[in-house]
Amino acid sequence: MLGYNDFNMRECMRGYLSIHSDHEGGNVSAHTAHLVGSALADPYLSYSAALNGLAGPLHGLANQECLKWLMELKEFHKGERPNKAIIEQFVNKTLGEGRVIPGYGHAVLRNTDPRFMHLKEFADRNIQNDYICDLARVCFETVPGILGKVGKIKNPYPNVDAYSGCLLQHYGMVENDFYTCVFAVSRALGCLSNGIWSRAFGLPIERPNSINISFMERLGGKQ
Repeated sequence: MLGYNDFNMRECMRGYLSIHSDHEGGNVSAHTAHLVGSALADPYLSYSAALNGLAGPLHGLANQECLKWLMELKEFHKGERPNKAIIEQFVNKTLGEGRVIPGYGHAVLRNTDPRFMHLKEFADRNIQNDYICDLARVCFETVPGILGKVGKIKNPYPNVDAYSGCLLQHYGMVENDFYTCVFAVSRALGCLSNGIWSRAFGLPIERPNSINISFMERLGGKQ
């Protein structure tokens, strides 16, 4: 329906939609669908709520942020081919500005995201001489070693967002704001099937834990 007839683009999207379908259910959008559905809201309303969770830069917009950073890195190279020395300079510059490296680290995983490897291996087989994809490859070889020396970073390895935007733009989907829409189509597969399981098992309404003033005072004392 998007109008892409290239076989490799269709294969790329088939993989992209499969690997983004849910991812363990603990992320913002999947959890939101579960939370709203636990009140016995209908699937449309449950998933509508989930999509609102995709609005922030740390979830649904993450691959756009990664692609934007790679575009900045391309500009920093000033026409030179991707190389580790320049990437290291730009990573240190980014960290020195108090920013994070988009696409590296994950709240749950402590190794390279297998979804990242799926996309990278697809690109290795099908994409050559694409500057942004080449940058992403060399970053994979360079960035973890730099971030691994930063003590507070628990996982210096790339996650799926470090590569997904590169593939979409390579095949002509240059409307970055649309990436979240594509992601949302995929996430529906996992969220709605999990909603069926929740009803089948008769899971109760979800309620957050409560805290009191003493807890807030202790938490504030740690700052």
